[in-house]
Parts: sequence; C-alpha cells; structure tokens
Amino acid sequence: MPAWLQITFRNIDASPAVEAKVRERARELERFFDRIVSCRVLIEAPKRHRQGDLYHVRIDLKVPGKEIVVKRDPPEHHAHEDVYVAVRDSFDAVRRQLEDHVRQRRGAVKAHEEPSHGTIARLIAEGDYGFIETRDGSEVYFHGNSVADGCFSKLTVGDEVRFVLHPGEGEKGPQASAVVPIGKHHLSPG
Repeated sequence: MPAWLQITFRNIDASPAVEAKVRERARELERFFDRIVSCRVLIEAPKRHRQGDLYHVRIDLKVPGKEIVVKRDPPEHHAHEDVYVAVRDSFDAVRRQLEDHVRQRRGAVKAHEEPSHGTIARLIAEGDYGFIETRDGSEVYFHGNSVADGCFSKLTVGDEVRFVLHPGEGEKGPQASAVVPIGKHHLSPG
C-alpha cells in the first residue's frame, strides 16, 4: 500500500477484498496524477449494520494546492447497500474533481476568480523573486516583474498581497502572474 494511503473501517470488520479495491482505485489516481500527498478513505456502516443498510464513504485527497473531499452519504445514494458500489462512486467523484484541478493548473480552464490573498513568505532579492504563503499554507512563486508598479524592492516578509494565480505551473510550482501589495504600508490600486 502506498505510504500516502490510509484506509479505515468503522462499524464493520476490515475486508481484505474491499481494501484491495480501494488500493486499486488509489493507484489509478496516482497514475493520473503522481503528486498525491495523502489519501484517507473511511468506509463506515451504521452502528447496527443490517442487510439493506447503506455504506458511508469519505475520501480526503490532498495534492499540491488542493484538498479534495468527497462524502457519499446513504440517504443520497440508495445503491450503496453494496460497499463496492459506494467505493466506486466515491472514487469516481474524486477522479472528476482531480481532473478539474489538473486542467485548471495546466491552464486548460480559465478561472474567473477574484484575486487570492496571501502574505509574503520569502524574498530572494538577488534573484528578483519571492514566495507568497496562501491561506491554505501552500506557497506561490512570483517574479519581481509581476509586482504592480515595480514595487518589488518595497516588499517585506509578512506584507499582505493580492495575487492572480497564473494558469499552469512553472518550474518552482504554482506561480502568480500579478501581485498587488495591500495593507497599511501599501496603497491598493482602486
């Protein structure tokens, strides 16, 4: 089992056959996107499991820049009397969201989002670049040329900024195409 995969059974005995199915589906995700950080799978039955009861499956998949959470709750999916169907449907949903995330990172999907917020985590003055720490704790690379009004030299670690994530990914990971300093020391362009 890959080190990043964790399978938990709750209110049912662990099943080697179900575990094998989960590992197979996780390997399919890894073949599609080989930068999976972690994947936690919870398979749960009602406390008093009887025939006809439905399985609950939750998958938490972490990849750089994104956490994908899929929950398949019994009232929504009556076919989930079969644990294999519940696992299949859950992994299908994770795969669709992962595909969307990968397309967006590659720039195949234009994201019409408001600029993201973050703080300057590191500045490399001699290289004229730095890194922004986002709300989720990931880092986004930016070049000095992407800073509004040529203000790279005025930035300090801890400054708040708005930034636009560049579609696709550069050599240093996700990167910002525009960085605008905000806060008390910087005027935000109106």
